[in-house]
Amino acid sequence: MRFEELLEQVGGFGPFQLCNVALLALPRVLLPMHFLLPVFLAAIPAHRCALPGAPANFSHQDAWLEAHLPREPDGTLSSCLYFTHSQALPNTTFWGADQSPGQLEGEPSTAPCPQGWDYDRSEFSSTIATEWDLVCEQKGLNKATSTFFFAGVLVGAVAFGYLSDRFGRRRLLLVAYVSSLVLGLASAASVSYIMFVITRTLTGTALAGFTIIVMPLEMEWLDVGHRTVAGVLSGTFWTVGVMLLALVGYLIRDWRWLLLAVTLPCAPGILSLWWVPESARWLLTQGRVEEAHRYLLRCARLNGQLVGEDGLSREALNKVATRERVVQRPSYLDLFRTPRLRYISLCCMVMWFGVNFSYYGLSLDLSGLGLNVYQTQLLFGAVEVPSKLLVYLLVRHVGRRLTQAGMLLGTALALGTSLLVPSEMGAWSIALAVIGKGFSEGAFTTAYLFTSELYPTVLRQTGMGLTSLVGRLGGSLAPLAALLDGVWLPLPKLAYGGIALLAACTALLLPETRQAQLPETIQDVERSAPSSLQEEEMPMKQVQD
Repeated sequence: MRFEELLEQVGGFGPFQLCNVALLALPRVLLPMHFLLPVFLAAIPAHRCALPGAPANFSHQDAWLEAHLPREPDGTLSSCLYFTHSQALPNTTFWGADQSPGQLEGEPSTAPCPQGWDYDRSEFSSTIATEWDLVCEQKGLNKATSTFFFAGVLVGAVAFGYLSDRFGRRRLLLVAYVSSLVLGLASAASVSYIMFVITRTLTGTALAGFTIIVMPLEMEWLDVGHRTVAGVLSGTFWTVGVMLLALVGYLIRDWRWLLLAVTLPCAPGILSLWWVPESARWLLTQGRVEEAHRYLLRCARLNGQLVGEDGLSREALNKVATRERVVQRPSYLDLFRTPRLRYISLCCMVMWFGVNFSYYGLSLDLSGLGLNVYQTQLLFGAVEVPSKLLVYLLVRHVGRRLTQAGMLLGTALALGTSLLVPSEMGAWSIALAVIGKGFSEGAFTTAYLFTSELYPTVLRQTGMGLTSLVGRLGGSLAPLAALLDGVWLPLPKLAYGGIALLAACTALLLPETRQAQLPETIQDVERSAPSSLQEEEMPMKQVQD
């Protein structure tokens, strides 16, 4: 007997599952609000050297500014340099008090800002860039905060993936909530850049629990026919978070209060765990039959299925538990011990790296589109709605594999085409950026559903942890890749598009899971292997014998 047969008795989709999806919606809303928070948190407003006697009106570029600040090649006043001696302007005959006419000969000397910077406070009252002067030579430190954050997510993906397979989904979800709340509050209270980086990195580690646990916990209570609906619905909550971030960022312009606003909802999330059920699939793999029996009866009651106390016999549950209780203590090495799982794991690692690298490369760089940051964020969030509807139709009728590859290919094509569009054609640039964002979000939504269906129950969290680890590595490198525009302006987009294209090709190598039952054990995965992989496994077994 398989778990799907038990699920048929208690109802594979009903009020119980809908309630579970609703209770797990909050983590999905909070994740993008934290992951994309650097768009506002680390924004760099217009700035110039802080010099004695500077005019109070920042936007008033009068003769005083012309005399003290050099111009960039694009004609704007420099944000990072100033004239060591004030310059005489055309049609004027005066010089600075410390300057003689002889100093006008040749190229005027410039130097970095000696007394910090003055910032334009019209759009942001405070960001970490203005708090700790993370501009000009220190600009890399500003980008590094996102890299450190995603490095924390990377570590957390490994830890939560392994621990949730060992100790349960629900218990580790509580750990994720509490640690995210405490560390988020500590980040908002940071008194130095070092403290902020450390607490923000640890916050990323805690938030990784949401990315690893929520989707499988939903999937493991659903029958085959409704996994797609729930997967896309769960992904829609991410879109809500993206658009909500634009609204919250618009209303709260101070980075500390903004960070508090996206952290405090973890408190009601902790309370909601009282009603979140543990995965009965996981309980049976651990031999905890009584607990699984209690949750299954609760599911049947809420779904209106007539199942008495003895309707789900202990004997039937024990048979399922015996069949599924294969891996007592899952290990990441188990993902590479057998040919089929090794093949799936390697392909998923490449695919997830490409999905994250391209998605965050597009999402964290909102400049150069001719819109303000709030409009761009809202637009990028709105495009995810039709993207998810398209994913829903495609995964049902075309399949997971082709949808995943198609979304990644669309991302690569949008990025590549944008390189051919002249900068004067602003509308086309905006359209291609939005299209690329839509495709990248579609790839992200499909990746969660697709990957959770590829791994067996006994290793599902571990497998999701591994792939998320590699994916977050891509996410952590995406902000640094944006700095490549200093080498060659199109290089960041070429990198994002090229990696997305590689991931699309890799996705085509994975098996299709549409209408397939969730594998419970490693043996289930290996039985579905092509003959070539099964032949590879035979010599390995003979050597072991």
